[in-house]
Amino acid sequence: MDLRPYQQEAVASVYDYLRRRDDNPCIVIPTAGGKTPVMATICRDAVERWDGRVLILAHVKELLEQAVDKLHTMPPDLWMKIGVYSAGLKSRDRDHPIIVAGIQSVYRRAAELDRFDLILVDEAHMIPPDGDGMYRQFLAEARVVNPNVRLVGLTATPYRMSSGTICGPENLLNEVCYEVGVRELIVQGYLCPLRSKAGRQKADTSGLHLRGGEFIAAEAEALMDDDALVRSACVEIVEHTKDRHSVLIFAAGVKHAGHVQRVLAGHGQECGFVCGETLPFERANTLSRFREGQLKYLVNVNVLTTGFDAPNIDCVALLRPTNSPGLYYQMVGRGFRLHPGKQDCLVLDFGGNILRHGPVDALQIKDKESGGGEAPAKECPNCHAVIHAAYATCPECGHEFPPPEREKHDRQATTEGVLSGEVTTTEHEVIDTVYRVHRKRGADDDHPRTMRVDYYADLNTFFSEWVCFEHSGFARNKAEKWWRERSNEPMPESAEDSVAIAQAGGLCETLAVTVRHVAGEKYDRIINYRLGAKPSRLPEPEYVAADDDIIPF
Repeated sequence: MDLRPYQQEAVASVYDYLRRRDDNPCIVIPTAGGKTPVMATICRDAVERWDGRVLILAHVKELLEQAVDKLHTMPPDLWMKIGVYSAGLKSRDRDHPIIVAGIQSVYRRAAELDRFDLILVDEAHMIPPDGDGMYRQFLAEARVVNPNVRLVGLTATPYRMSSGTICGPENLLNEVCYEVGVRELIVQGYLCPLRSKAGRQKADTSGLHLRGGEFIAAEAEALMDDDALVRSACVEIVEHTKDRHSVLIFAAGVKHAGHVQRVLAGHGQECGFVCGETLPFERANTLSRFREGQLKYLVNVNVLTTGFDAPNIDCVALLRPTNSPGLYYQMVGRGFRLHPGKQDCLVLDFGGNILRHGPVDALQIKDKESGGGEAPAKECPNCHAVIHAAYATCPECGHEFPPPEREKHDRQATTEGVLSGEVTTTEHEVIDTVYRVHRKRGADDDHPRTMRVDYYADLNTFFSEWVCFEHSGFARNKAEKWWRERSNEPMPESAEDSVAIAQAGGLCETLAVTVRHVAGEKYDRIINYRLGAKPSRLPEPEYVAADDDIIPF
């Protein structure tokens, strides 16, 4: 099996972590980014290179089936060593070097399965960070059999809505050892680009209550099952998917899903339906038809967020709200996979999820104590595209947005779209410039200092840069160019000298700075300046002999 470069890096990072440390790492690879080939490679190496025994754990049957299928692409001498222990797959293999198992089937049977050297957990965000969950119970018993057994997690979303990150000193998984982002894989051509659009008629979710970090299910379903909203949403879904092939719909509940299915049927559109209560045979048949393109629309309730692989999906319709960034990511992520003829995946959002959570490639865990905050996206009032708010003109329809009420330099998050990375540049008038010597925090006394320059747009808003006269190479060359553009004074050799000259009036006035903002990045960057005229050379200081300079004879 040929691994992509980032998959090779993930495998190498795991091995390096396991050699250096004695706790448990986690790999973060986006949905559709290929976690299973990474698992297969680790299994092969563990068995063939190090004569070990491996257990792969997952929580749903589809993930187990995918793992087995991927492992079976390995050479026959390896896949002959793979066994399956799962009630859902009607298999009870125990003696193979590699066991693929459902956690529900084995969490009380660690001793029966005998010694494992390595345990891999797919969709590791399903591991409870604390308490006596099935994973924790199984691992505790597995350590009785082999105290040195190691645990490696793989996930696209290393956090849970109720408790934040899944990694920590007291958790089963302790630290992320490798991570690759959504945008990086889209740019490299490994994931499908996304487009987003909000529904014309949207539900007001402000009255929903939370339980365990998520909206109360009954309240959310009652809100989304409004007949006018369902009918409006279905009209839009049909309208926007005329040229789409496979549309996956997430409903807020079983009753709501049935309502959506009936309304779509009224528009002459067959819509499949699966939920937790769907009979296994019926579910398998419906999913098979959808994957093969025989069924264009499929509505589901809480069953196709993880472990469902249908590369043909080119539209995801969110007819349910979620307060969970992980669930939001998993739903949208169903459209990430590449497929012949698929140019992008359209995300239709009727639950305000994109506005609530922001870019899927820049999700952040909110502080439980901090509450909400401003919506991290904006919607075009003309075409209803959900876009980066830095756009002055909608890239979809050309609609021009009015200037924002707040100052352009306000950096509060109001502007993210379904993917981050959109770039905006803004010129800010400068009312004051402050120069000072800067030493990096914690640096040694001999570490090069810089001249920090703060450009104030108002009393509380400023943009900073660091000019590196005491450095060498590119940083020094850049500092020299910066100085020549502003001053007729000799080039300073130290940060202290540069600040002294600047404070004495040896630099021209900075009238304005142009700032580059990239959605999802923490810091802005100054990319251009509007400068005043260079000042004349400063007068030479008068020399006054000090006592120590006077020769005594």
